Amino acid sequence: MIKNSLEIEPKDKSIYNWITIVSILVPVVVAVLLFMPTKIDIGEEWVYFLPHLNAVVNSFASVMLILGFFFIKSGNITLHKMAMSVAFGLGAIFLVGYVIYHAAAESTTFGGEGWIRWVYYSLLISHIILAAIALFPILLAYYFGITGKFEKHRKIVRYAFPIWLYVTISGVIVYLMISPYYLH
Repeated sequence: MIKNSLEIEPKDKSIYNWITIVSILVPVVVAVLLFMPTKIDIGEEWVYFLPHLNAVVNSFASVMLILGFFFIKSGNITLHKMAMSVAFGLGAIFLVGYVIYHAAAESTTFGGEGWIRWVYYSLLISHIILAAIALFPILLAYYFGITGKFEKHRKIVRYAFPIWLYVTISGVIVYLMISPYYLH
């Protein structure tokens, strides 16, 4: 019988379980924070700067993802690893800022009207859905890459990369569209 190339080896089972748990918990925590009836009072106004910072972080993550793609296509594995590790780190920084902001601040309502409203909500909904499912293949791809399981890495990256890139780019576009409506 031919072994499935994405099958998890017994020694990787605990990592796979952690990746699964984190991939489920993060979207659940974000959803809870978004819909909390009362936000956490951190007593600081700096929290309102986080959406702006997160847009910059997401922009750089998009650039790193694109550079990582070009580096691997040109055979430069060292620069590919560096670009993807930077993108991964930026994604983690973004996630922390996003969680802090949504734990402490009320969500901003989009104020656009007409066709632009449909564009905004189409982008936002696709962004949210793909962001919620993106973490699992991203973590799995990163794990396979850093552990030298390159065949598995390549197979999962076929899905993880375009989803991750779409999420980072659409996140910046959504930010640019809603930023005029931020209260702070």
